[in-house]
Amino acid sequence: MPLQGRTKQDVLSEFRCAEILDAARGIFARKGFEAATMDDIAAAAGVGKGTLYLYYRSKRDIYLAALGGGLREIRDRTQAAVGAATTIHDKIRAFVLTKVHYFNEHRDFYRIYHAEFGNLVTHPSCLPDELMALYLQQVQQLEGALAEARDQHLVRAVDPGKTAFAVFEITRGLIIRRLLDQSTTGAEDDGAFIVDLIWKGIAQR
Repeated sequence: MPLQGRTKQDVLSEFRCAEILDAARGIFARKGFEAATMDDIAAAAGVGKGTLYLYYRSKRDIYLAALGGGLREIRDRTQAAVGAATTIHDKIRAFVLTKVHYFNEHRDFYRIYHAEFGNLVTHPSCLPDELMALYLQQVQQLEGALAEARDQHLVRAVDPGKTAFAVFEITRGLIIRRLLDQSTTGAEDDGAFIVDLIWKGIAQR
């Protein structure tokens, strides 16, 4: 019987796609996009290469689907955490820690995420509009919260857009440091350091 409007085949297809994308993230993280092959992905997913083509037309399609799935999940988690926080300080903390904790759970995703978005400056047109939108949506809610806090004189008269991107990039730098295993402290301590640094820059004096 259909489940919430979906058939059993729909559920099975979603499950199979999730398995393929999970395997693909690991392959892309270890080998990079160019060196990875459809055979590699099929072997990691435990399916025949022909099965991959039932769901995805090419290696690039798998790569973009793997990237997009992670982006949607981290966007949703970040927006939920920021929305649930009550003060602007707690919203910034929620933004930073949600991303750091997501990294701890999904290191393979972050390896391909940073590889892809590191090319944005030199090759911005290579990223599909949908993925660019998911990327930008990560900071838009924080930007709105900062604008409201500024208007209520809860923070200095900072530019909310520039500040939101600064928080985003500082957090990204922290995650890269953890990706390189250069951090000797836990996620909470790293997050607290970043939040304190940001807060000292924007708090009312």
